[in-house]
Amino acid sequence: MGNDGGSIPDRRDLVKTKAKAEQADKANQTKARWFYCALSKKPLQEPVVSCSLGKLYNKDAIIEYLLDKTAYGDGEEICGHIRSLKDVKPLKLTPNGAAHSSNSDDTETARFACPLTLKEMNGVQPFVYTFTCGCVFSQAGLRTVSGGTPKEKEKEKEKQPENGESSSSGSTPPTEAPLDLCPQCGAKYSRATDVIVLNPSAEEEQTLRWAMEKRRASEPSKKKSSKKRKQHSAEDGADGEPPSKKERKGATPTINASMGTASRAVMQGLAEEEAKRKATMSEAVKSLYGDGKPARKETFMTMGTFTRYA
Repeated sequence: MGNDGGSIPDRRDLVKTKAKAEQADKANQTKARWFYCALSKKPLQEPVVSCSLGKLYNKDAIIEYLLDKTAYGDGEEICGHIRSLKDVKPLKLTPNGAAHSSNSDDTETARFACPLTLKEMNGVQPFVYTFTCGCVFSQAGLRTVSGGTPKEKEKEKEKQPENGESSSSGSTPPTEAPLDLCPQCGAKYSRATDVIVLNPSAEEEQTLRWAMEKRRASEPSKKKSSKKRKQHSAEDGADGEPPSKKERKGATPTINASMGTASRAVMQGLAEEEAKRKATMSEAVKSLYGDGKPARKETFMTMGTFTRYA
């Protein structure tokens, strides 16, 4: 049938099926997110920073991006929400003892670990960091120490007003949730707003982005501060100077009486000497200073020359 020595073709040889779409290796994707900088794609090296969306960056790459937005081709897509170094938080990472004890360059071993549970930061376990101090922990370790996750804390806050209304008829103001202490450095943080998940999922990233935009909307703008400065200047005066300076400018200068008398005497003496000098002056010398008549108009013959008119 095949005319090549008795080979029989199969259906797979005759019917061409549509090729399956290539799928990215999840292990390589996880390694790229936890072992490499999200912007420069270089291995993570301290100092490491993170944004409000939980992405990991090398600090030098963020500085290069802020100085030149075209330094990285996909910089706007990855970290376009970063406006300055104030939008990133330096992370306090704990080195992984297993990675530092091995002399060989093992790229499969995580360089950092949780200081509470000693779990490696390799993407298998979810990790979080506190936005107030930047300490990094595994989510399970922080939950064990603090006694709950941020989601559980939010549920408790939602339940508190309902229980208060049912238990008492009077209106009591809602009490703010107490702040927790960081188990590593002792800094205060809020479980509801200051705990950010590192390399979150798509849904968690959308929630973090919404919280970031809400926080930025509540920040005081520069226009409001300029309006306040204008109000203060209007209160001080139309020209923006305090009343004390205005009073100093408008006040007439005080002159000592003895100094005024001496200056008048000197001026009078000079005038008398000038009158005596002119009285003894000859007519020829007087003609050099002019006779009081209007000056004659110069012509092209006398223009630019020293000429004394008789």
